[in-house]
Order: sequence, then structure tokens, then C-alpha cells
Amino acid sequence: MKKRKALHPEFRDLSHRAGSSTAPAAGNPSLFQQRRTALKSVAAGLLPTLVPGWATATRFPERPLTLVVPFAPGGIADLTARAVAEQMARTLGQAVVVENKPSAGSIVASQAVASARPDGHTLLLMSNGHAVSVSLFRKLPYDPVKDFTPISLIGSFDLGLFVPAGSRFATLKDLLAHAKAQPGKLNIGTIAVGSTQHLAAKLFETVAGIEALVVPYKGSPAVLTALRAGEIDLAFEITGPMVPHVSAGAVRALAVSGERRNPALPEVPTVQQAGIAGYNVASWNALAAPSGTPADVVAALNRAVREAVAAPAVQDKLAAVGMRLAASSPAEQQALLSNEIRRWGEVIRAARIDPV
Repeated sequence: MKKRKALHPEFRDLSHRAGSSTAPAAGNPSLFQQRRTALKSVAAGLLPTLVPGWATATRFPERPLTLVVPFAPGGIADLTARAVAEQMARTLGQAVVVENKPSAGSIVASQAVASARPDGHTLLLMSNGHAVSVSLFRKLPYDPVKDFTPISLIGSFDLGLFVPAGSRFATLKDLLAHAKAQPGKLNIGTIAVGSTQHLAAKLFETVAGIEALVVPYKGSPAVLTALRAGEIDLAFEITGPMVPHVSAGAVRALAVSGERRNPALPEVPTVQQAGIAGYNVASWNALAAPSGTPADVVAALNRAVREAVAAPAVQDKLAAVGMRLAASSPAEQQALLSNEIRRWGEVIRAARIDPV
């Protein structure tokens, strides 16, 4: 009988898989199996490369997120951040922890986020203060345009122009007539030099064509005290926190600074409606991530912001402090920041405020 020629080891293994009664020993995978396992590993490694964003899309977020707020707890920015973060957590399936890092010019918080890993797990609450800082500081340790990836606008809020309850000025028109008749005699109170309130007052001087004395105070409580005592004729302050004082009859609102009337003070005109064309000041808050954050992660965060600002619970909570909620695309937020940098730079130069 003719002797069968021995099969090559690899083909002998294939014959086992085809139905041979002799199977590989347990715990000793065949060469075929080893090669198949290797090919699976290679394919798994290539898939995230061949399909951009696949790896991040399936994993984000993989742990709790941190939202860094450059202001102290309790203010309108902090309240906004916490309300939006709570709702975003429901959408993303991970906690969004608010971390307050207040400092001059929002530098500490901004630097922390700019240097964080760009994976979408560390976020920054941006504001128009980031636009103002570009011209207020000689050199920032970060670039607000290049070092951050915009995600979305969250909302905006206006300022109010307030006078003491017993003020002789019944309208903004009355106040302007006095200011023009007696240049330099009108006293305007705001918080610190370079704040939105302070720059809004300086812009008001320019657009209204008046000469006034703008007096900076350490904080909003000091401004309110000075206003109620009659030490200043007019105060520029965030509208929301001042509404209770208006309702109590302690102060009066002559106008609001934005394009539209404030729902909490529907009878109070805008500055433009009161006769000063071209005057429009609104503070805003937005969300940003470190530069280089993947596009699919940005898209997921943008969706979460949109759902958050549309949530009735968030709208009700933030309407009470005067916030007008509105999401945006990343490109729209980037355009807003660039425009605000240019605009406030012009105001700062016109006010002859030296950078520090």
C-alpha cells in the first residue's frame, strides 16, 4: 500500500478545522487561530485611524467633566454655569462639576483650561471679560482666540442705568440734558476699572456725547450703597440683581443697555429707545474647551448645551436673574469673541485706560 505524503504543518492544522477527528490540544491554539487573532487585533487598531473620530465618539465622556468658572460663587455667571452644568450632565451621562477660580481678568481659570488635555473633559465658562482682557493687559499667558475651541454661546444679560429713588431725573433724556448743560458734573458709579460696567459707562459718555465723572467702586454692594445715599447720580449695574431694589422702591431704572427691553422691567426703555442711537451693551457667557479638542467631542458638547438652554427648568431659573438663554454654533461663538475683542479694544483706547 502506497504511503501518504505528510502534510505541511499549516495545512495539517487546516484539515483538523475541516473535520479531522484529531483536534489541537486544549490551551494550545493552532497556527490558523493564532493568525486569525492577530488579524483581528490589527483591524481593531486600524479602525480608529480609518474612521476619524471613531475612538472618541464611542468613549466621550468617559469620566466626569469639570467646568471652570473664572468668578466667585453666587454671581450671575456662577448661577448660569451651575444650572447649565446640571442639565448637561443628564444629556452626557456624566457629572459636570463646577470649579470656581476667580481672578483679575479671568486669567487663573483661563490658563488652567488652556493647558488642560484637549479631550472635552475640562471646559471654561467664557464671558465678554475675555474680550476685554485682551486690551486691558499688556500680555496674557494665553490667547483667547487661538488657545480655546469654542463650543456654544449660553446666553446674555444686559445692564441697567439706575438713579436714586428721589432723583431729580425722571427720564434718561432729563439726565442727558443736565450732563450737556454742565459738563463734568454728572457722577456715574460702577465697579472696578476695566469691568463691563465701567467700560459700558465710558462707552455711554462717548456715544451720548457727554463729559461725566465715572467713579469706580470695589464691588456692586458699594455701588448700591453710594447710589441710595445720593453720592452718585447714576449707576451702571447688572440688571437682574437690581430688580428687587427697583421693586422695593429703593432705586429707579431709567434704561437698560441691551437691544431689547428686559422682561423683568418691561416698562423701562432701552438706551436706544431713550434717544441714544447705536448704544448696545450686553454681557454674555459661553462655553469653550482647550484648543485641539476633537470635532466630534465639540459637536457632542454643543448638543448638550443646546438641550440645556432649551430646558424649561433652566430657563425658569435663569430668567429670574435676567439671563437671556441662547445657544450658537462654534463658528458663531468664535465670531462673537473676535468682534467683542475689537469693539472693547476701541472703547478702552478711547477711554485712555493704560494696559497693566
